[in-house]
Amino acid sequence: MSEQTQSEQTQSEQTPPLTPMSLGALMGRVDHEWSTRKKIFDLPNARIWRPDDDVDLSFEFLGRPCASPIGPAAGPHSQMAQNIILAWLGGGRLFELQTVQVIDDLEIGRPCIDMETIGYNIEWSQELEVPQSLAEYVKAWMALDVLRRWEPLQEYIGDPGPHVFDMSVGYDLAGIKREKVASFISGMLDATTSIDALRSELTGPFAQFADLDFSPVISDTLTLSTFHGCPPEEIESITKHLIDEHELDVIVKLNPTLLGYDTVAGIVNDDLGYTDVPVKESAFADDLQFSRGIELIGELNQYAKDRGRKFGIKLTNTLVVDNQRGFMPDETMYLSGPPLHVLAVTLLDKLATALPGTLMIPGHDGDVMVSFSAGVTKDNLADTLATGLNPATICSDLLKPGGYGRMAPMLRGLAKEVTAAGASDLASYRTARQASAVADGHVSVSAEYTQALHGSGAEPYTLAANEKLPRAADHELEMFGCVACNFCITVCPNDAFFSIKSLEGMSDRQQYLVLAELCNECGNCMVFCPEDGDPAQIKPKLFTDPELFAAREGQGFLLDAGRVVGARSDDETVSLVQRLLESEQGLPLQEVKQ
Repeated sequence: MSEQTQSEQTQSEQTPPLTPMSLGALMGRVDHEWSTRKKIFDLPNARIWRPDDDVDLSFEFLGRPCASPIGPAAGPHSQMAQNIILAWLGGGRLFELQTVQVIDDLEIGRPCIDMETIGYNIEWSQELEVPQSLAEYVKAWMALDVLRRWEPLQEYIGDPGPHVFDMSVGYDLAGIKREKVASFISGMLDATTSIDALRSELTGPFAQFADLDFSPVISDTLTLSTFHGCPPEEIESITKHLIDEHELDVIVKLNPTLLGYDTVAGIVNDDLGYTDVPVKESAFADDLQFSRGIELIGELNQYAKDRGRKFGIKLTNTLVVDNQRGFMPDETMYLSGPPLHVLAVTLLDKLATALPGTLMIPGHDGDVMVSFSAGVTKDNLADTLATGLNPATICSDLLKPGGYGRMAPMLRGLAKEVTAAGASDLASYRTARQASAVADGHVSVSAEYTQALHGSGAEPYTLAANEKLPRAADHELEMFGCVACNFCITVCPNDAFFSIKSLEGMSDRQQYLVLAELCNECGNCMVFCPEDGDPAQIKPKLFTDPELFAAREGQGFLLDAGRVVGARSDDETVSLVQRLLESEQGLPLQEVKQ
């Protein structure tokens, strides 16, 4: 984490990177977009997942029913209410919420996401204050309960089935014990007060749901995230505290460094060909060692069972590497995407070999659930889940063009794979895959899949398969007019961009605008924009908070009741922005400030 001066901290507090929308504003946008274009937060209705009646993709997450085995991983896609709504519409049913920690005024360098080829980031945890994080999760919880009952959506979602919110906290015991984080956990276990305070925001077409019997238990499971280098004693103490003090079922996220430096460097640099990725050897000496990790899994599982709780592990955290790319500002960054997938699956098989009968995967049939997040895509989802991993959460793939719209095709592809195997549900599909693996001489599906990733199946994860750069056009990006590729909308995890049909006389079919208070300037839209420029800075930036508008620099337009009341731009541009907004009658932007 970079050093931060007092003046930088003050500026950070005055101009937070994200200002959440109220529940009323979010639901107003849902109604407006659906009634005018059959989209929700710019997600087309064709990308909304409707479960296949003939294929059951459900599973149990620490004993809780969940209607699909995918969802957003803790990260940029699971920290704001609209993120979670979009992921749910796409078919996500397990939401690993963004990690919350006691230090909630971090100054994160910008840009902080680099998805040009594989995946890197420098984000650490939530970009909201802890009470804001709680509010976002409660808003999302209520919104999903409403939308699953909202009549206009019924033909598109069918019976969406149950979903699960999984908390994530970090990064040390002292911080987790602090009142701020303890209150967050308590508020997730019983959100009655928060829910009641938000009921009045369900108005208009959603007023009928204001008195809905929302479950007050937003989440009673937790995935523990720890810094690289966290001592095993600290991991043990935190897990026991969460079990004893909060009565939670707990998953501990593990690092790929458990494989050891030689193995990781051999896979990344030699086998997969990423010679430009400097694996950070010092990180391995400080991290949990494999032998101690094996002991810890057994000890914590038994500790949980003795207290009537469930325990699991997650594979894996990102891999810390030296930053030699120069796109992001920090000295170190965190690798994800295709190479991390190979590392995580390799670690799964190594753990399974060292812990026979312990993990809840085919061929081992233990009781330690293993969740997964490492380079999951449409092409490898079926193989990943066949190994017994529950669930497979996604981050890097959702930061590619298509964004949340990539999820429904994943699930549809998975359903086809299940059917092709002669199965009708995920459990029988795994049974069939296990039988096939054994027949081919493997101990388990995980062993078979690991061997494939180190042999004939390695090609999609190599540098050669992932070095192609995003397409580019030889043209400077302008405020109005562009190739209208929609990439800025789909690659933004926060739904900060939206499109409006061009006015008569404008040559382009769409114009793109930025909800500045939902933009954290992560840089992802700039990476994928075919034209030369940063859409987050060049496209019209709309504000509804006068203080934030005054604190920022560069072009911007302050709105009140849908009209431009302040601007850092010329009169002609202000008039054009106003006319564009007026063309979208009823667009509820004035309620962004809470």
